Amino acid sequence: MAQLYAGTSGWAYPSWKPDFYPAKLAQAKFLSYYTTQLNTVEVNFTFRQLLKDTTVQKWIAETPDKFRFGIKAHQVITHIKRLKKTEEFIPRFLSTLEPLARAGKLGPLLFQLPPNMKANTDVLKEFLAILPRGVPLAFEFRHASWFSDEVFDLLKACNRALCVAETEERVTPDVLTADFCYYRYRKPAYTPEERQNMIARVREHVAAGRDVFAYFKHEETPQGALYAVEVLKEIQ
Repeated sequence: MAQLYAGTSGWAYPSWKPDFYPAKLAQAKFLSYYTTQLNTVEVNFTFRQLLKDTTVQKWIAETPDKFRFGIKAHQVITHIKRLKKTEEFIPRFLSTLEPLARAGKLGPLLFQLPPNMKANTDVLKEFLAILPRGVPLAFEFRHASWFSDEVFDLLKACNRALCVAETEERVTPDVLTADFCYYRYRKPAYTPEERQNMIARVREHVAAGRDVFAYFKHEETPQGALYAVEVLKEIQ
């Protein structure tokens, strides 16, 4: 049975009180409360630092069995090495995620490329070849040159998802390249009509047997979290 996993990119925001978190909830209990409303979160701080085992074990203990952590890949892979010569670092990065995988709580890994990194299909092909098959992966391209059939076909051949990212500056083509879908809704606000279109698209994927991971923008306001709650309730 396909599943919608909806959430935000982070959860540790006291400013989400009282509209999302109860007014008197201690920050130490934010994650456990978050999991009563949403079933996934995208972890962004893994872009700058490797996860510690103590942190991972705490997350595992505070979340239910069906909860999933989406993980942003480290900047060494995407921004420093820019997908080249990453054979040594990737196993190190993945080893920090093994406890989540063993607990059944590891969602997709997101490789978010720099906005100034133009398409290079040879580099992408070589990078895809060294990635482990058993881990669901998504790619967010932020330069328009990547949006081509050649790139989409490379992702399809490896069952890697094209991250469909919506920002005020850019919208990724909604092209299916894997057996699951990854959406990043980054606009500050969505109209009721936009949210209904979003829900209709997610319903199509779930009906076709594809899991969907959808992450709303994390802001100082709780609007993204409330959008995620609304979408999840509509689909369930």
